[in-house]
Amino acid sequence: MSHQKPVEQEDKPLDPVIENVRRKMIKLQMVSAGVMVVMLMVVLSAIVYKLTRPGKAEMAQATAVAVPSDAPLTATAALPAGFEVSDVALSGGQILFYGSIAGGQRKAIVFDIAAGRVVADVAVKTN
Repeated sequence: MSHQKPVEQEDKPLDPVIENVRRKMIKLQMVSAGVMVVMLMVVLSAIVYKLTRPGKAEMAQATAVAVPSDAPLTATAALPAGFEVSDVALSGGQILFYGSIAGGQRKAIVFDIAAGRVVADVAVKTN
């Protein structure tokens, strides 16, 4: 058996209208590929951003009070004389006391456990 070489066909020149369409399609492919590369970079940078920034749990641990294992933490919140507590809320290492003083004026007092002192004294007024 003899091996025959394939006959190479020469490409015929395309019609000018078809050649213009082919060039436009190649440009469109390049633009589309460029947009996809940019979007891929945006997605990857968003993933890196999410992985490198501290989460809510880590931020809560950073603001929380460290409790010793051998004894509970003790603190005394010095509230104003005659202050009547109506509600209490805890957030991280801070306690909010909501109530009213002797004159009927409502107040919100924030006590920081780590600092051991009142950090905010807010008078609540209604319109």
